[in-house]
Amino acid sequence: MATIEKYCAPGVFDPPTYAQAVKVTGASTLLVLSGQVDYDPSGGVANPGDFKAQARNCLESVKAHIEAGGGTIADIVRLNVYVTDVRYRNDWAGVRSAFFGDIQTASTLVGVTELAHPDFMIEIEAIAAL
Repeated sequence: MATIEKYCAPGVFDPPTYAQAVKVTGASTLLVLSGQVDYDPSGGVANPGDFKAQARNCLESVKAHIEAGGGTIADIVRLNVYVTDVRYRNDWAGVRSAFFGDIQTASTLVGVTELAHPDFMIEIEAIAAL
């Protein structure tokens, strides 16, 4: 089982809600996920216009992939999050906090002009160390 440690270099701001960096030791497998979006069972958009519902659905997909690969959300070491409007930042923070609790991964939030479908508002990539 991998050991995942949050760390931050001296003199660099250490935010309370995510890790500036994580150190992974003892991992034998990396699970790299493509961007997860708000798909419904037929491949359409499940929650058009509802950012929080889309974010939760994306995270549930991330969790399902990690668990199918033999891990848990505690094994996630990296998130890349793309949003179509950075004004969703606070909404994302609330959804993320409810999902991850005290788990702090290395993370990046990027505002983009659009995603693969005009109704997608968020896309989440993840890396897990198993």
